[in-house]
Amino acid sequence: MSDINYLKAADLEAAAASLKSASEGAYLAGGMTLLPAIKLGLNQPSDLVDLGGIGALHTITVDGETLVIGAMVNHYQVANSDDVNGRIPALADLAEGIGDPQVRNRGTIGGSIANNDPAADYPAACLGLGATIITNQREIAADDFFTGLLETALEDGEIITAVSFPVPEKAGYAKLQNPASRFALVGVFVSSGAGGVRVAVTGAGASGVFRASDAEAALSGDFSASAIAGASVAEGGMLSDIHAAADYRAHLVGVMAARAVEACG
Repeated sequence: MSDINYLKAADLEAAAASLKSASEGAYLAGGMTLLPAIKLGLNQPSDLVDLGGIGALHTITVDGETLVIGAMVNHYQVANSDDVNGRIPALADLAEGIGDPQVRNRGTIGGSIANNDPAADYPAACLGLGATIITNQREIAADDFFTGLLETALEDGEIITAVSFPVPEKAGYAKLQNPASRFALVGVFVSSGAGGVRVAVTGAGASGVFRASDAEAALSGDFSASAIAGASVAEGGMLSDIHAAADYRAHLVGVMAARAVEACG
């Protein structure tokens, strides 16, 4: 493994400047994906710019009917926050189901959505709640943020600073997880609120997280598990691997969507 320059940024401006001056720099959040990739030789940055020392990225705040979670807030903190549990309990439940205790205490919400792993949980929450991703340069609607497999709308050097979630009337999340990694083989986040019904699917799509429009239409008329009983999505766009075939994932979308609706209470 090559030598890597380690820099701990004091603020966003210093972080952006450090990355800009590096030949092949990378931002370090929780490191749950980046550090293993470096160890395996899949990623060889010249510089690591640690965002952990930027206090403004570690906050959870409530602004009216909006919950704002800083990018460096870890999964354990989301799961155990009174503000999150009081306003979007489904988001707290989702965070509690990520990885193991070590991952939950190190992994961050900003790092997760910036990486946009196709089986990660937070992208489904962002898309399923109609969140807004806030960066040091702009605000990006979740519908526009996740652009493909491990791809996002982030530009070079752009830093996620927070995620803004509108508080829904009700929301639920259900997933069938890989028993080893706890990544979603299929996970579905459902919400109903001022913006209507939203259904987001992770772990299933060959191109990453996506919205299930047919399920949204069905639930808009009748927000109940029975309204989408037996529903599925087209097999053609589903991921197929050693863990689950495309047709099985397509079927599970409907099953997990119904369970997510039941979880809304």
